[in-house]
Amino acid sequence: MVHKGKVYVIDDDEAMRESLDFLLGAADFQVTLFESAQHFLDAFPTIDFGCVVSDVRMPGIDGIELLKRLKAGGSLFPVVIMTGHGDVPLAVEAMKLGAMEFLEKPFEDDRLIGMIETALRMAEPGVKSEAATLEIQSRIASLSPRERQVMDGLIAGLSNKLIAREYDISPRTIEVYRANVMTKMQAASLSELVRLAMRGGVFKD
Repeated sequence: MVHKGKVYVIDDDEAMRESLDFLLGAADFQVTLFESAQHFLDAFPTIDFGCVVSDVRMPGIDGIELLKRLKAGGSLFPVVIMTGHGDVPLAVEAMKLGAMEFLEKPFEDDRLIGMIETALRMAEPGVKSEAATLEIQSRIASLSPRERQVMDGLIAGLSNKLIAREYDISPRTIEVYRANVMTKMQAASLSELVRLAMRGGVFKD
């Protein structure tokens, strides 16, 4: 049987681990489960390349600390972070630390499978080409000043209502700008918008 690739699931919730094991195994991934980030890091030197799917809130080493350690070690493993509802600022921090995607629970099975397939494909050497970065920068440059303000608000984790309040315009108008931003940036989701903004150099550490 040909596997689509290896997936390492890290979650302190046993029921969640088992459900992901079943879901991803049925989708032809080779799945290894870890109940903590520490167990994963202990095994890390001996495991083959694959996609890491980790919860963000865990006792001990959480998802953010895990990303910091992988980044410090120069790891090329793509990471998908799972967050609880309303953890957008945390998710943005995860993206800044190199997570490829974030997914809010509860999520659709197909969405996670698609993310893992994309993450494994994008992590293949040479994908991060200069041409792609220039293309994203030109999309950012095409935004109007107001659209750029709305995008900055979105990637900072602000709700439509908060962005509207900040610029003293109606939430309905923000929705229109938000739709324009997603169209011009060619982003299907907020996590994709964050990733594009990062790659386009919007975040300056």
